[in-house]
Amino acid sequence: MQRRRFVVAGTALIAVPAFVHAQTVEKPRLTIAVGGKNLLYYLPLTIAESLGYFKSEGLDLTIADFAGGSRALQAMIGGSADVVSGAFEHTINMQVKGQHLRAFVLQGRAPQIVLGVNPKTMPDFKNVAELKGKKLGVTAPGSSTNVLANFVLGKAGLKPGDVSIIGVGAGSGAVAAMRAGQIDAISNLDPVITLLARSGDLKIVSDTRVVSEADRIFGGPMPAGCLYAPQSFLDKNPATAQALANALVRADKWIQKAGAGDIIKAVPENYLLGDRAVYVDAFLAARGALSVDGMIPEAGPETARRALASIDPEIAGGKIDLAAIYTNDYVKRANAKYPNG
Repeated sequence: MQRRRFVVAGTALIAVPAFVHAQTVEKPRLTIAVGGKNLLYYLPLTIAESLGYFKSEGLDLTIADFAGGSRALQAMIGGSADVVSGAFEHTINMQVKGQHLRAFVLQGRAPQIVLGVNPKTMPDFKNVAELKGKKLGVTAPGSSTNVLANFVLGKAGLKPGDVSIIGVGAGSGAVAAMRAGQIDAISNLDPVITLLARSGDLKIVSDTRVVSEADRIFGGPMPAGCLYAPQSFLDKNPATAQALANALVRADKWIQKAGAGDIIKAVPENYLLGDRAVYVDAFLAARGALSVDGMIPEAGPETARRALASIDPEIAGGKIDLAAIYTNDYVKRANAKYPNG
C-alpha cells in the first residue's frame, strides 16, 4: 500500500502521495512539443526555461517548436515528444478519436487569439459574413487559431468550408502574408497581431486577449495554453509531471509580477520580431489572459466542449468524459510548494 503524508491546509487534511515529495523524477530527459514558442500564448513555457525553473526541478528538457499546435500534437502522437505545450481543446478532440490526453497545468485563461481582416484586400469590410470565399491565414490547419476562426465564422452563419484556410505560421511569415495581400484575414496571436495592428495591416474583428471578451464569445471561461500529455505518461511519470507543473506555476506567478523590461530580458531576441516596443505592447495586451496560478477553471472544460461541439458534429454527437481531460492535482501541490512563485 502506498504511504501517504497528510498536510494541513486551512482546516482540512489533504492526503498527498508520498512520492510527490520524496521521489526523484522518473524521466529527467524529455521533449515538449510546442506550436509557435515565440507567441505570448506560450510565454510561461519560455520563462520557465529561461529562468531555469525546469532545471531546478531536475529536468533536462528539449523543446521542439512547430508551426502550429496541431503539428505539435502530431509529434507527440507519433512518439517524438512526451508532452505538448498546446491548446486545451486538443484534449477533447483527441478523446473522441480514442486518444486519452490530460491537461495538468494552465498557461492561459483566455485564448488570446485575434481574428482580423486585411485592410488592403478588404477595405470596405463590415461583417464576418463577407469572408465567404476569402483566404484566411491560421498558424496551422487544425490548430486552435483555426478552431477560433471556425467558431467566429459559425456565429456569422458560415461553415468552415466557406473560406480557404492557409497555414502561415506564428512569426514573420504570417506578417509577410498579410502585408503582401496573400490572405484576406488572419487568426493569430501576439506578437504577430500587435505588429500588424500597429502598422495598419490589420483590422481587428474578434479579440480574445481580453478575458471578458473571450468569456462573452464562448459563454464561459475558455482554458487556453496548457501542458497536456497522454494519461499513460502521467501514470508512469507522476513525479516528472509534478516537476513540470511546479516550473510552470512558478513561471505563471513570475509573469504577473514582472515588468515589461523583465520580460524583454528573459525572452530570446528573435521573439521581438525586430521591434521591442511592439513586443512590450503585445505583452501588456496579453498578460491579463495569462494564468495567474496554473489552475484550470472547473467550468472551463464544458465551455471548451460546447464551443467545439458547435462546429464539429463528431464532438456534438459524442460522449465526452470531461473529468478525464484535465486535473488540477499537480497544480494544487505546486502552489502549496511555491505560494509566492
